[in-house]
Amino acid sequence: MTKLKKKVKLKMPAKIILGLFVTLFASVILFFIGYMYLESNLKKLGYSEKASEFILSNFKYQYVQDYPSNKTLNAAFESQYYDENNLEHYSKIVYKNHSHLIKNINSLLKVGYTDREISMILNHGDDKSVSDFSKRERIKYLEEFYTYSFARLENYDRYIHYMNEYGDDEETTIIKVNLNLDKEDYADYVEVNDYSNMVLANKHYYLGEAYVPKNLIKVSSEYLKNSKNEVEGVNEAVGNAITMIKAAKAEGYDLRINSGYRSFSDQEEVYHTYLDLYGENYVLNYVSRAGFSEHQTGYAFDFASGNSDVFAESEEYKWMIKNSYKYGFIYRFLKSKEEITGVKHEAWHFRYVGKKAAKIIDEEELCFEEYYAKYLGRID
Repeated sequence: MTKLKKKVKLKMPAKIILGLFVTLFASVILFFIGYMYLESNLKKLGYSEKASEFILSNFKYQYVQDYPSNKTLNAAFESQYYDENNLEHYSKIVYKNHSHLIKNINSLLKVGYTDREISMILNHGDDKSVSDFSKRERIKYLEEFYTYSFARLENYDRYIHYMNEYGDDEETTIIKVNLNLDKEDYADYVEVNDYSNMVLANKHYYLGEAYVPKNLIKVSSEYLKNSKNEVEGVNEAVGNAITMIKAAKAEGYDLRINSGYRSFSDQEEVYHTYLDLYGENYVLNYVSRAGFSEHQTGYAFDFASGNSDVFAESEEYKWMIKNSYKYGFIYRFLKSKEEITGVKHEAWHFRYVGKKAAKIIDEEELCFEEYYAKYLGRID
């Protein structure tokens, strides 16, 4: 006769333990699923994994629902410098990709700046300049200077000094200081490292002795004032100059090129020749020192008329003033801009900058320095 196996009966405490274990396990699973769901939602709102962990562990989930894709909040939740007292400020301050963003915001709030003012400060400086700025006392003329997009945070003291000394308005002061016009000519200069058609060369921007532009080509003799001369320029500039000369010819004008690219040594020779002939005052106003000449960029040309020896009195000159921007060229040294360019009026000197920049310069009646300060020198 087969013996029946006895069923194993759990004692009451064992049943309770097993039940608790099952409940706990189920709770963990549900919590994990819930956590993953909330974290997924936070990522859809634009928050990082690290920020999401902080949000969930600090019960900020409901709060951030009103601030989707808020990069400043995200940075705050990721930062070791997070300050609960500044939470509402973080949500209103415009984000900038700075290493010390939250630390600097905390410091600026402590000094007494508003959220709007802090956004303005961040927008006008890099991480270093904002970090330095956050250590100083609250400045007096923030709005006056930093409503201009091209104002630089690190130049504040120079703006104040220049304005007090020369009495220019805020915009003019910002432009001049950004261009280093508050510094001595040829002394405390910027060493240029951008050699595109936006390169700036003047008494405060130095190209260097070794600089030779790429893609230099010769201008065909048929487009020259003196066919025996040899004139070079950057390929892009020469091509557009020739297109412009042909367009002028189609309208009955005889536009020519007198000179173009000059090497460092060429400019040195020109400078000393004019210095010996006309003296220091002349070269200070009309001839750049070697390394500071726009002719060394390969984008500048001296134009001439085939019908007149005085370009400023020619019909070709009048045509150039009206039409050169269409071909990417600008009237470089205007009489009205001598104070900024540092060069006396030159009717013959035009510079290639490309059609987009030339159109803006023409429409806004700027010189190249002003365009450079307003559009190329801003902090983005």
